[in-house]
Formats: sequence, structure tokens, C-alpha cells
Amino acid sequence: MINNKIAEKTYWVGKVDDRKVPFHRLILEKGTTYNSYLLDTEKPTIIDTVDIMYGGEFVKNLQQIIDLDKIYYVVINHVEPDHAGALPALLNKAKNATIVTTEKGREFLNGMFKLHSRNYFIIKDGDSLDIGGKTLKFFETPYLHTEETMITYCVEDKILYPCDIFSTHIANYELFDDLAKEDITEDFTVYYKLIMGPHRSYVRDMLDKVKDLDIQMIAPSHGFILRSDVNKYIKIYDELSKINSDAKDKQALILFSSMTGNTGKIAKDLADGFKNLGITTDIFNVKNANIEDIKKAALEANAILIGSSTKYGDMIGNLEEVLKELVTLDLSNKLGSAFGSFGWSGEAVEIINDYIKESKMTLVDTSYVVKATGANDIKLPLKVNYYDNEETKDMAINAAMAIGELILTK
Repeated sequence: MINNKIAEKTYWVGKVDDRKVPFHRLILEKGTTYNSYLLDTEKPTIIDTVDIMYGGEFVKNLQQIIDLDKIYYVVINHVEPDHAGALPALLNKAKNATIVTTEKGREFLNGMFKLHSRNYFIIKDGDSLDIGGKTLKFFETPYLHTEETMITYCVEDKILYPCDIFSTHIANYELFDDLAKEDITEDFTVYYKLIMGPHRSYVRDMLDKVKDLDIQMIAPSHGFILRSDVNKYIKIYDELSKINSDAKDKQALILFSSMTGNTGKIAKDLADGFKNLGITTDIFNVKNANIEDIKKAALEANAILIGSSTKYGDMIGNLEEVLKELVTLDLSNKLGSAFGSFGWSGEAVEIINDYIKESKMTLVDTSYVVKATGANDIKLPLKVNYYDNEETKDMAINAAMAIGELILTK
């Protein structure tokens, strides 16, 4: 256990895990750390805990530092078990502690650990909390990298506690980046690309929220605490999350066949979503499009979205003839997804899915998005029961932007 002081009345109380650690279907060859922090103020506060497998050790070590009955708040920035896993063990001893998290965080914690009887302080974006000598300010940062995530900023210490954001996976006992035995920039960048990269637009939102904060130190939940050149690391996130000039070379193709116009509206919304990311988009109503033009666009596209209304349990118009032509092409390096409107059952979308699989495109559905990004708010294939409100429009735009982010990071 390293009980290192990082600021006045503020201590690192985490765990170094120097194994080759299984993590997100990877092996962390350099290990990692689970960084937890104690702010020993008038209302003692813990910011995040450690991995669930080290819960007992974490609590035992904390007991050597502080009377756990005096812990007033436990801030949970992110509910994943490598950060919130030791919370039940801690709360078993810290009987008086209030959990500080987002509303979605409370939902997840109650679901995982059955903490319904515990006191919560639920934050919203921009809320502050006086912990007796220090002030914590909170910002919601959803999907960095899961839905409930937030970050914490200590106003007096000018320290940002961003949980997974700005982390590195390196087991170390030096604690601070300027004491590292080697340059950590590559490890920092690799972490971004693996964990944060699929959530580029949410990284942009996070950077916008912190841009006016005076950040002198970043204390993440994995790896080194950053104090030598904080702006360098923020700039790396800024540069890697920008839509660069390569975006103009990315292309999406949208094919649709519409019966009453609803599927055509969805196709337009999908195109708007791609255009929001600067991705060139071709859109064809197959009813009056030339098949050779469609095939040419398909070969040039990075992603192909195919939609149809459903009539009598089937696709409509000449879409099936077009699909039969497409499966003869080499589309193996492309993303494919289905969409459509329906009044009763929506079989057309499922039939399109079958053609996408036959074409050897990578089928982008909800399962694929969850595994690629961790986001579970995008429902694909996109099946719309009629089309009658702004919610439908937003759903289609967001689906296209999710697929667009996959194009940009592919």
C-alpha cells in the first residue's frame, strides 16, 4: 500500500496490480493500478475505490489511516467493478457514508450491489458539494466510457478526478508521471485509442466542459497521476478526438425503398447524422436508381445502410433485386446495417439483415455497437413503428452518428 500525499489533506489510497491483467478482452502486459483517493477534510471523502477482487485489502488498509465511521462521502465516478467493486466492502464498515454519483450511477449500483437502503447524493451536471474545507464540482460525462460516468473537480486543489479518462495501464509505484522510469506518452495514447477512441463525440463534450477549469493536476483511476504538463495530456485528447481531414475521404451509402414515405424520412435523417460528422453520403431511392450507380457507390462506401418498409411480411419494390446484385460484390471490408419503418411486424429489416450477412459485410447491430464501444443506447437494426415525432428523428440521427464514429475509427 502506498499512502502518498498528492495535495493538502489528500492521499492516494489505491492498489497496484502488477500482474498481466485480463481487461476488456485484452491482456495488460504492464499491469495497471486502481487509484482511489482520500480527501481527509472535515467531511472525509473517498473518490472511487479499487477492483472488486481487492475489496478486503482496500478496506483493511484504509482502517490503518482513518476511522471508517468518519467517512462522510464516497464519490463513485464510474460503476465498473474495477472502480466501484470495493464499495460494498467499504460501506460495510463505513456505516455513515453517503454515496455521491449520478442518477444512472445509483440505478447501476443498486442493481449490482443492492444498496437501496444507503443514502445517496445525486449530482447533476455542474453541481457542487462542500466537504468541509474543499469544494467538489461534478460534471456528467456519459459514455466515457459507460452511460453513468461523471468526473469530479476539486476547486481549491485544482485537481481533476476523471476516473477512466486520462488514464494509463501501467503498474507503478512512482505515482506521478514526472517520476516515471520512461516516457508514458505512448501508453497514454494507446489507452485513449482502445478505451476512449470509440466515444470520440463524447470526448469532445467532456473537453468542452473542462476547458474553463484551472487544472493543475489530473488524478485518474488507472496509472500515473499527471502533474508535470497537464495541458500536454489534454491536448492529446483534443487532437485525437478531432474530426480530421480523413473524414472527408469516408463515405456512407444509404439505399431505401419506401411505401408511404416514412422509410424515406428515416433515410434522410440517417444522412443528416453522417453529415454531422463530415462523412460524404450518397442516398438512393432504389425505385428509380440505376443499378450500376448503386454498385459503384457500394464499392466506394465505408458503410452501407439499407432500408425498407414492410408489406405483407416482406421488403417492398425492387429492393430484393438490388440486394441480389450487391451480394455478388466484394463488400467484405465494409460496415452494413438495416433500417425501416413498419406498421405491424417489421420483417423487412430482418430480411435485409440476412442479405448483409450473406454479403460478408460486418453487420452493425446493437450487439456489435455494445462490444465495440460499450454504448447500449443505440438500437440497431433501426426499426421504427411509423414515424410521428422528433424522437424518431433523433433516434435515426444518433444511430447514423454511432455508425459514423465506427467508420472514423475503423
